[in-house]
Amino acid sequence: MSLSCRHIALKSLLIALLFSLPTSGFAQNGGPVRVAVVGLVHGHVQGFLHNLPSHPNVELVGISEPDAALRQKYAALFHLNESLFFPSEAAMLAATHPQAILVYTSIADHRAAIEQAAPLHIAAMVEKPLATTLDDALAIQHLSQQFQVPVLTNYETTWYASNTAANALLASGHIGELRKLVVHDGHRGPKEIGVGPEFLTWLTDPKQNGAGALFDFGCYGVDLATWMMHGELPVSVTAVAQQIKPDVYPHVDDEATILLAYPHAQAIIQASWNWPFDRKDMEVYGAKGFVGTVKAKDLRVRLPGDTEEHAEAAPPLASPQDDSLNYLVAVLEHRLEPKADLSSLDTNVAVVRILDAARQSARTGHTVQLAPDTAPHTGR
Repeated sequence: MSLSCRHIALKSLLIALLFSLPTSGFAQNGGPVRVAVVGLVHGHVQGFLHNLPSHPNVELVGISEPDAALRQKYAALFHLNESLFFPSEAAMLAATHPQAILVYTSIADHRAAIEQAAPLHIAAMVEKPLATTLDDALAIQHLSQQFQVPVLTNYETTWYASNTAANALLASGHIGELRKLVVHDGHRGPKEIGVGPEFLTWLTDPKQNGAGALFDFGCYGVDLATWMMHGELPVSVTAVAQQIKPDVYPHVDDEATILLAYPHAQAIIQASWNWPFDRKDMEVYGAKGFVGTVKAKDLRVRLPGDTEEHAEAAPPLASPQDDSLNYLVAVLEHRLEPKADLSSLDTNVAVVRILDAARQSARTGHTVQLAPDTAPHTGR
């Protein structure tokens, strides 16, 4: 088969694989889903507020933030009515009765936010990672089960068509069984890229963020690895964390590498606040071929018989798998079950379990062994 014919065949395969993924229809069960924001100290809230007008299926009914200056800042920045703002989550929930909270606190405060919402049967979507400690992750899981409410974790990379296409190609068997996964995530550093002071304060606090780059960007690769390994825990976790810039980040690591060893595969996760540019990409090596992601929409592919890799565009994602709000609406309307995917609670409890082991390994200098029914319980 000629190279051009092989490219056409691969494109057709990728499209077919994409359409084989579970989707749900666009029909809604009623009016827009009522959501409320908890916290304004996580800079990703700006992305939510910027994208909200393009989602008529979602209605913002409240925002809680104890810092009056931050409330005023966001009211002015996004032209929001002051009646939306509350000084506490409890007051907001009592007044607005949302169906879900979107949590933009520090990572350590996720548990407290869910502890208030779950007993009221209010779902939650938090920013990655789910928690800073295994204790908190398990407590959140218990709340979700006790009150039968979804708890989801949002990663930017979940909505990358390139990641979905790469995983679909692996699952199809065309590159063979997974042997090595290499994930690169990060940027020049939160201070260097100019994140807001309210964001930087907790990002560089080991108790509020869990660690530095190890948690901030290591979680992306651990999430992808857990998803691609169908929830299987690694046999062992080895991590190295460094302070390349101790004068800038004196309390947390800014450079980390995590090695996850599985019975027949390895995942190498490179998380950094020292990359010379922003990056979120991965390389997937199967027993017979290779696929790599290039940002959100493109791939590099080498299949059996190819003499070199070539570029492919990933097919665009279909709703509700195309962004966090469409996904949340589909879950709340019972059109999609969050199970064993990048956002689901089962996946993300496993992610925290692995990150907890990575933190222990980096601290002690020793590999941490994981068994299916046991895990390190090291706290912070």
